[in-house]
Amino acid sequence: MSDRLLSWLEKRRKSKTLDLAQRQMMKAIDTVTELESAMNAFCEGDKENVRKSIGVLFRDEVEIDELRRIVYEELTKGELPTKYREDLKSLVGRLDRMADFVKDSARNIEILVEGDAIVPKEILDENLKMAKNLVECARYLNMSIEMIGSDPIKTKEFAQKVDDYEGLIDESHLNLKIQFIKKGDKINASTLIILKDLIDAMEQAADMCDDTADYVRTLATSEI
Repeated sequence: MSDRLLSWLEKRRKSKTLDLAQRQMMKAIDTVTELESAMNAFCEGDKENVRKSIGVLFRDEVEIDELRRIVYEELTKGELPTKYREDLKSLVGRLDRMADFVKDSARNIEILVEGDAIVPKEILDENLKMAKNLVECARYLNMSIEMIGSDPIKTKEFAQKVDDYEGLIDESHLNLKIQFIKKGDKINASTLIILKDLIDAMEQAADMCDDTADYVRTLATSEI
């Protein structure tokens, strides 16, 4: 996750625990990119690439869970000061929950694809917009984390960007629910339920990004 993050981590003593935590953070944020790829392929009717992207995402999510468990085990050994252990545990836990929501989103795309769901183009386009904004949300969260310890001002600026994109995702979430009513006669009930679960999961992933960005702001302030 770049030398900037490592410079912050080194203040907490570089260790096996920190290396594992860094890998877990990277994997968690990478899942969002795979979700966008799956969504894009779904909108294009490309089942093969939907399955490919979802397969990568699911494998990453399994690794994220395993890394989280290992990090938590390492943290119990007391290698790091208590406050730093709690900082890492909070970051790892938040990003793990974000990845869980991303996985839920991908699972719903998989159901729509395998069920040959028919979805109006306007709804597909807004879902893709939502996924793209989620990528930006995660990208700025990543940049915010990287700046901890080296540039607290930039950390806060990037965290604000996370807020901005989370707001755009909320708008799409609302717009899509309105579209569900307007286009309801063109969507069967089962598809509508899965579409709602999909956008709810993406909105929750964005909320988790925003929650993590708020926590990063707190860490940045403590570094000044």
